[in-house]
Amino acid sequence: MPELPEMDNYRILLSQLILDRPITQVVINRDKSINKERNVFIQEVTGRRIIFIERRGKHLLFHLDSGRRLLLHLMLGGLLYLGTEEDKPNRSTQVELSFGEQTLYFIGLRLGYLHLYSAKETDEFLADLGPELMDRRMDQDKFIQLFSRRRGALKSTLVNQHVIAGIGNCYADEIAFEAELRPSAKIQNLSGEDLARIYHAARKVFHHATEHGGYMELPLTHEDKLTGGFNELCRVYDREGEPCIRCDGVIEKSEIGGRKVFYCPTCQHDK
Repeated sequence: MPELPEMDNYRILLSQLILDRPITQVVINRDKSINKERNVFIQEVTGRRIIFIERRGKHLLFHLDSGRRLLLHLMLGGLLYLGTEEDKPNRSTQVELSFGEQTLYFIGLRLGYLHLYSAKETDEFLADLGPELMDRRMDQDKFIQLFSRRRGALKSTLVNQHVIAGIGNCYADEIAFEAELRPSAKIQNLSGEDLARIYHAARKVFHHATEHGGYMELPLTHEDKLTGGFNELCRVYDREGEPCIRCDGVIEKSEIGGRKVFYCPTCQHDK
């Protein structure tokens, strides 16, 4: 499932490619991917311009010049591609937004969605999300205060969108590895120093992952050489049986709360 770096990569790249261009055509191939009647959705979006793209947690918000928002969550298996009918991937699309000769294809929205909301409805929909780790208002002290009130496994806390927004399975494991803590470590047993290490580990991992385009399997455009670059740079996630890059350990896989977990049993510690 796309997480903060993947969605931020999309935000950055799309902001360079589609802003202020009129949406010339809207195609809906799956009504369950939208929240309005098909004709209403098409009528309200066609002819509009996207003037700003914002990320909130794992969501993208396309701000339309009408004051309304298109709220996207890709969920598991969702992808975006911007191009032409000739070069688009051979995948089913649920929604298509055309900008003249180019089309933004929303792929794999079997669980994901593209909803049309007013500004107030958007705020209400996202109200339960936790704060943003990379927000300038978030600092080490606030992070420690936020996490020191929690109980349970480190991974379960990191992926809880009500605690902090944007972290999923992959980056929770990468953050735990960077912090030299096991994903199973209990939050209530961690010191302030441990929590500070997690905070700085998370920021480092997210900066690195976003810089390398996240781990998406498909480039955003035909010319895109950035998207997916972090896939080969993951140090523990999906690396079961491989040697640890930091010590002589071997990456293991287990489960916490039904989620798969990857870690090094040698250099990551449980409190």
